[in-house]
Amino acid sequence: MSAETKISLAEKIKMARTVQPVWAAYPYRKRAAHLKKSAKYLGAHIDEITEIIHRENGKVKLDALAAEVLPAIMGIGYYIGQGKRFCSPRSISGGNLLMFNKQSRFIYKPYGVIGIISPWNYPFAIPFSEVVMALLAGNAVILKVASDTPGVGRALESVFGAAELPAGLFNYIEMPGKEAGPAFIEGGVDKLCFTGSTATGKELMALAAPKLLPLVLELGGADAAIICDDADLDRAARGVLWAGFSNTGQSCGGAQRILVHQRVYQPFLEKLCAMVKALKAGGDAELGPMTTLRQKAAVQRQIDACLAAGAKIAAQSGGEISSPEPGTEDRFLPAMVLTDVKPDMPVMTDEIFGPVVAVVPVKDDEEAVRIANASNYGLTGSVWSGNSRRAKRLAAAVNAGAVMINDHLMSHGLAETPWGGFGASGLGRTHGELGFREMLKTKVVVNDILPGVKKDLFWHPYTEKVYRGIRAITEVLGGQKAGSRLKALFGVLRIFFRYWEK
Repeated sequence: MSAETKISLAEKIKMARTVQPVWAAYPYRKRAAHLKKSAKYLGAHIDEITEIIHRENGKVKLDALAAEVLPAIMGIGYYIGQGKRFCSPRSISGGNLLMFNKQSRFIYKPYGVIGIISPWNYPFAIPFSEVVMALLAGNAVILKVASDTPGVGRALESVFGAAELPAGLFNYIEMPGKEAGPAFIEGGVDKLCFTGSTATGKELMALAAPKLLPLVLELGGADAAIICDDADLDRAARGVLWAGFSNTGQSCGGAQRILVHQRVYQPFLEKLCAMVKALKAGGDAELGPMTTLRQKAAVQRQIDACLAAGAKIAAQSGGEISSPEPGTEDRFLPAMVLTDVKPDMPVMTDEIFGPVVAVVPVKDDEEAVRIANASNYGLTGSVWSGNSRRAKRLAAAVNAGAVMINDHLMSHGLAETPWGGFGASGLGRTHGELGFREMLKTKVVVNDILPGVKKDLFWHPYTEKVYRGIRAITEVLGGQKAGSRLKALFGVLRIFFRYWEK
């Protein structure tokens, strides 16, 4: 990293730290009023922002609009409306009648300066919600988007510039991706939110450990979709098609491992293959180019490894590429359905991050769950069934942070639902109340509400009477015989008045 970049980032963090307490002291309605200006700006520039995302990321315009701009608009409205509740103190129910005089509540405080490092696959929607939540919670923000999509970063800068925030509160910075995490940690952010690969997430954990710096890591996935024998196969095939191939398969929560009950395996496969073959590629079609040649090459290596190990291509999209953006022609990769896959193939073990799904027959629900859970990842998953009770049972058994029934991937667009996974898929949550609270430190305030109290029952001086009284309390709470517990109540009453002894 250049000395200039280091100085620039350090200065931005310092400035943000100076202005953040002023922002945090604003009443919530004032912070929300600023963010409403961003919402208004976003609503007035829908087509412009959609075009920027399409041009920089490569995804077709409908994907840019439906999966990035629309969720951003819904998200900012939700967080502005619900943020006050998320930030407000909350009472804690008492745990035991014998501690009736202790009244507790949660109080939430902003961390200070939140660092956000976002990816290229959803370059607008992913950082947008995180920035909104961080600001509404009273934090300052340093945002770094992927180096492959800097134009989207500048669009975000314009959106939050429209909020007329205090100078230095929100900062957009451009720097090489490999340098960003270490620079943010070294620069002294109070929390870091990172979305990207599992390998980079582990590196950031190691760097953050000496500082005990809290992290939110949204990492990879190799999601399973379970197709039951009572599923609506037309809907399931269309859902898998969208979840597997929208954004050209470059979705960490996309469908990848399609586990189909053997009774409906063949008809489902035929339906899916027919839909894949009908997909049209091009800038104004259904399947856009890969975002980078680097990613296309990585996916092609994974496909080649599967084919070399015996996998078969059951179907792939084809035809001419319609109206490709200049310079994108060599980045297109056909949508592909693989069959005859084995458990150790990349399509079953790794995150593919491209337009490839594997369709696997399973003999029953138990085998489907076993294969679904035979992964280091646990980001999302889905169950497709016409039986609600069966679907809910299977969804509960799938080891993933978010499981959808008769749908897949779209929960990322629901502002109210948390996003995040288990295992190699990361730590913490974004979105929803849980994601909002990631932007807040939680403290507990315990208040003694008994009037005129001089000391607690267990305070000094220690005496035999105090011991017998505390022993009586433990007997009431944990004794195994009703008679001895009733007898112990009298011992509790004898010590009760110690509260007021001088």
